[in-house]
Amino acid sequence: MFHEEIKDEGYSVMSVSNVASAKRYMKESKPHLVLLDLYLNGFEGWDLLCDIKKRVTTLPVLILTASDNYRDDPRASLSDGYIVKNVMALKTLKQ
Repeated sequence: MFHEEIKDEGYSVMSVSNVASAKRYMKESKPHLVLLDLYLNGFEGWDLLCDIKKRVTTLPVLILTASDNYRDDPRASLSDGYIVKNVMALKTLKQ
């Protein structure tokens, strides 16, 4: 859903489904923003967040998740923002 909305606004968008692809893409290009789902390959999204912020401290990373219990997680402070996905709205859109 985010992919399509951002693309419709005229931005170039790349979606990846795993950490290895994300790391490869990060090396090959210079994105302006990362929307990061924490559930890449389990919880590897946290590791990717740390890796991104070590490599490019100025790159904005927004965490996307269906759960708001991570807001108080100290690792979340590495991100530049936190978006809680509305799971029910996503299910409705897919139907």
